[in-house]
Amino acid sequence: GFLHYAVNSCEFNSSKLNDIEYTQSYYYNKLEYVRFSSSVGKYVGYTEHGIKNAERWNNGPEVIARRAEKESYCFRNVGVFTESALTKS
Repeated sequence: GFLHYAVNSCEFNSSKLNDIEYTQSYYYNKLEYVRFSSSVGKYVGYTEHGIKNAERWNNGPEVIARRAEKESYCFRNVGVFTESALTKS
């Protein structure tokens, strides 16, 4: 069979918005083919298919929506993640 999946992640060292990086990666059969990174601010393709998707998404509404995820997804939840980790350590 074939496996397609996406992974969203937030990497942070503090609760400041500038210290957070949001990424969304798309995989097909364990091979990452395209990624959005908030530090780059656009999609980057790693395969022929990924490059085509990145070009299309960077010229459409997808990239604008993805840029907002750092604040709406990561920043909004960083306090929850930090508090959860600190209470368990």
